[in-house]
Amino acid sequence: MIFSLALRFTLVLSFSLLSACRQPSPASTTEKPKVRLSGSVWIVDREGQAGQLYLCGTIHVLRQTDYPLADGYDHAYQNAQRLLFELPPGASESPEFSRRLMELGRYSGTTTLQDEVGPQVWAQIETWGQTRNKSTASFQALRPWLASLIITSEEFQLLGASNAMGVDQHYEQRAAKDGKPGQGLETVELQLQLFSKLDRNHQILMLEQTLEEARTMAEEYDHLVTAWKKGDLEVLHNLINREAEKHPELMDIFINKRNRAWIPPLMDFLKNGERVMVLVGAGHLGGPEGLVALLKKQGCRVRHIEEELLLTSPNSAGTKR
Repeated sequence: MIFSLALRFTLVLSFSLLSACRQPSPASTTEKPKVRLSGSVWIVDREGQAGQLYLCGTIHVLRQTDYPLADGYDHAYQNAQRLLFELPPGASESPEFSRRLMELGRYSGTTTLQDEVGPQVWAQIETWGQTRNKSTASFQALRPWLASLIITSEEFQLLGASNAMGVDQHYEQRAAKDGKPGQGLETVELQLQLFSKLDRNHQILMLEQTLEEARTMAEEYDHLVTAWKKGDLEVLHNLINREAEKHPELMDIFINKRNRAWIPPLMDFLKNGERVMVLVGAGHLGGPEGLVALLKKQGCRVRHIEEELLLTSPNSAGTKR
């Protein structure tokens, strides 16, 4: 099931905290191939307004082998005046975040995870721990949503993937080095509250899906990355949201409401004439409630980056708009 995996992609910061170690940015360590895809990048503009958005779908957790990134991302970065992330740059590295995560994600009394989820789900957790050679004793103090995040983080590490390799982290580090300004669409508190405010049944459901996904994550993850590299919005949307119809309330909490909240600031950038590289999880782009559709409803023109790259290619007879 990809749906709960997509929910965890929304919290880039959780993997930053839970990873056993941080890996170096891959920006200068991988040789650039001769042929590259243009990526999940769309250009957004609106008649009568001078601004331009580079809407970049990201995967927050990647592997060294997934680099270099597609040409569209660097084109967006070079042409943007500022960067816009889901969270402000550096937000997940603050001591306050770590303290707040543990405060919201752990039981304060005598309740244990085993008590909360029951013997059947707890047995699945112990089986997972045995297959991964991990002790599950420390899980007893965790609420189901945080246990789910930790299990997911462990699974990604087994695949060689980490937040330190994610697209957001890559450009956050690059912008800091180049002195290019960046800001966030949301706060850490808001993202943490998305999980902590889930009711008991939804938290247990998330944990159960995570344990089930652990058996097929490698194959599903490869499919997701392949579609993302190609910029195949329809396939991406179907992969990420194919279980959404079973739990529309979760889809609304983690994706739709946030997308709608992001539209006003994005429209302000267009109105103010700024060129902005917008980096958000790929799951936010497609579908009737995705950012692409919502921006079109606002009268924006949205086109894939490939059109721009073809126009600006040295081998093209066209000229840049």
